[in-house]
Amino acid sequence: MSLPLRSLLAVLMVSLSACAPFQVQTILPVRVAASPNFDQRKPNYVILHHTTDNTSEKALHTLTSPERQVSAHYLISRDGSIFQLVEESARAWHAGQSWWGGQTDMNSASIGIELDNNGDEPYADAQINTLLALLTDLRRRYNIPAANFIGHADVAPLRKADPGILFPWQRLAAHGFGLWCDAPLPAAPKDFDLPLALTALGYDPNTLQASRRAFRLHYVRGNLESFEDTEKAMAYCLLQKKILLPQ
Repeated sequence: MSLPLRSLLAVLMVSLSACAPFQVQTILPVRVAASPNFDQRKPNYVILHHTTDNTSEKALHTLTSPERQVSAHYLISRDGSIFQLVEESARAWHAGQSWWGGQTDMNSASIGIELDNNGDEPYADAQINTLLALLTDLRRRYNIPAANFIGHADVAPLRKADPGILFPWQRLAAHGFGLWCDAPLPAAPKDFDLPLALTALGYDPNTLQASRRAFRLHYVRGNLESFEDTEKAMAYCLLQKKILLPQ
């Protein structure tokens, strides 16, 4: 097939798609005048989960069961295999009731990735290597900011703790996925407002204690009963990094 003919067919397909009928959802009477000026939903966040199951087969059953009404865009098994469960342009049911940076429907703004892990085990290297490759691909295609790779506990701290204390956030941040600060941390200013800082990072100010627990789970790691000065120093460092990163 010659190049001009290929180009002609491509233009024809675009024209046909623009003229194709679409489903009218409102109950009000409307006249359809289809416009070609649209594109697919563009996710701006990635939310990471663990399955709490011992096998990927059990996780797949849960994530594809009509009765459970839960899903994700991807599931990564312990051996590094990837299952795609929902199209990226579609709204998967993975975050549930959530809040981050003022957004209350994170399902509509994010890609959900489930990791085959029961929550009490280290994450397998093969699994994390695959995750890093998938995140690299998603970042390239959607230009997702580094600060927008977060965990389920971050957006739903009253209900969730995944991907858990054993998840290697520091390793991900070294590749540009998520924020991280290494110790020793400089002290925050004396008048530093921790609740306000957590809100600026994205956490829900209406669930302050749960948000602080999620923050410690993500960033303070093994010291979940950390002193407030430690939390302030970490939050202060993270905010500075967030401000300096491209948005």
